[in-house]
Amino acid sequence: MASTRHLAAILATDVAGYSRLMGADEEGTLERLKAHRRQLIDPKIAEHGGRIVKTTGDGLLAEFPSVVDAVRCAAEVQRGMLDREPELPEERRIRLRIGVNLGDVIADGDDIFGDGVNVAARLEALAEPGGVCISHTVRDQIHDKLPYALDDLGEQFVKNIARPVRAYALSPETVVGLPAAGVSRASTPRRRVTPVMVSGAAAVVLIIAGVAWWLWPASRPQPASAPTAVSAPQPAPHLSIVVLPFANLSNDPDQQYFADGITEDLTTDLSRLPNMLVIARNTAFTYKNKPVDAKQIGRELAVRYLLEGSVQRSGDQVRVTTQLIDAETGTHLYAERFDRPMGDLFALQGDVTSRIAVALNLELVAVEAARPSDNPDSLEYILRGRAADAKPPTRESKTEAVGLFERALAVEPRSIDAQGRLAAGLAGRALDGMSDSPAEDIKRAEALLAPALAASPGNPFLHYVKGQLLRAVAQGPFGLNAEERVARFADAIPEYEIVLAANPNAVNVLAHLAWCKFWTGAPDEAIPCWRRRSASARAIRTSIFGMRDWVRYIFSKGISTRRYSGSKRRAAPIRRSLRLMRCLRPPTVSKPI
Repeated sequence: MASTRHLAAILATDVAGYSRLMGADEEGTLERLKAHRRQLIDPKIAEHGGRIVKTTGDGLLAEFPSVVDAVRCAAEVQRGMLDREPELPEERRIRLRIGVNLGDVIADGDDIFGDGVNVAARLEALAEPGGVCISHTVRDQIHDKLPYALDDLGEQFVKNIARPVRAYALSPETVVGLPAAGVSRASTPRRRVTPVMVSGAAAVVLIIAGVAWWLWPASRPQPASAPTAVSAPQPAPHLSIVVLPFANLSNDPDQQYFADGITEDLTTDLSRLPNMLVIARNTAFTYKNKPVDAKQIGRELAVRYLLEGSVQRSGDQVRVTTQLIDAETGTHLYAERFDRPMGDLFALQGDVTSRIAVALNLELVAVEAARPSDNPDSLEYILRGRAADAKPPTRESKTEAVGLFERALAVEPRSIDAQGRLAAGLAGRALDGMSDSPAEDIKRAEALLAPALAASPGNPFLHYVKGQLLRAVAQGPFGLNAEERVARFADAIPEYEIVLAANPNAVNVLAHLAWCKFWTGAPDEAIPCWRRRSASARAIRTSIFGMRDWVRYIFSKGISTRRYSGSKRRAAPIRRSLRLMRCLRPPTVSKPI
């Protein structure tokens, strides 16, 4: 039987401390686990339309056609477990950990495979005993459908998953406050029905049917059958996209590998962007060489956007075109064409994909921010704030961005994303010299960042915010002497490097890193930042975020090459940087360094 693909909600669960429990009472633990499954877990899965795929010792994997039902099932199972085994001490009671993900899976017989399953298993490992951990995609689908308070765990780096996974938790403390979970009669095991009972029931049914047939008037109009209830399709997550295989328009079929390489690199680069959900490459390639129906693909994959394109080679030139399509309406939102001489194909591929990723990040945020919404959630306010922050810098645009991030935090006070974005907005306002009270903005930004970074230390964006805060203090009017400013610039360097390791296309971060390296007396390291292939100078010039930093780059490059040329170029670089800083007037609010 051939394998097929479909979108499913995957629930993974296991027993916390199972080895310890088995070591203390092997037979008793196994019997109690079987009872929990028989009396609560299995009936709940059936009650919510799920299917148990397989069991593995203390673990269980189930799939659901509805992600709302999957999360409701997980919450009710955990609530039901609280009422079981009250006679046992806490350390001996069985406590479950549950992870729920929404993703594309490969169905092979009765089993399922794929990244969607793997992520669910990793989320289960992140869950607290008695709690539930869900992915960002799941959270987007249920946030206005289920009344559960979720804790934002930020981006988590998990085993065997290339990209960070944004996770949210339904904590055990929240589960305690949920209503008691009963098991419906429809899902409980029925008592055995004997053949005599079946025969009697059948006879009664036949008699009733015969009488009804004779008595029912033939001329009576037949009532119209009620329409079958069809569940409405779940809305696609905000920044969800599939990169369709790029078409090879060249006469040379050997160029197909280059088109496929563009598709794969774009899938990877886009998946690194904040809040972005990108369909896996294997799923996207099932649409290769097929007519594109944007609306149908959007429904099948539950995405809002499609990116398609083509590659055409003529002589020593290659042309790459891209189009961004709204999957809901089928309209084109963005198109670009790149003409390049053929040379180093890997360098050409990297240059094109990085430019497209940078442009798409801005375009998608702007489109999402412009979508009307009667009841915006935290992410919608964040996207609107990011769009406002991308405008030419003015006091009004900075105030607008900060205000939108404030509203995002008000909607979801525990959101790490909202905390980080607001901290970044406050730091950016101070850096651009557009804050009426820079000291207060920096202080509040630091207070927002500290708990967020403690909760999600692997989140690259939070490290970016920390770098911005350090740079803001170094450049701001806070009474620091030259040595103290250099120390802040030096502390910001590793923070920016963490961001670039996760997303080499962050061209604005390259600019900030070069700026910090210059002021710490490392001009030889500053200039090559702009020559890195993964984010070339051409890509920086196309980035709205990079315009201001491009001016800083030209300025720093000019000073560096003049100031540090000659035989004494490498002598006492720190001292010369300090001398340069002393020659500059202390920064003011209106004119930051």
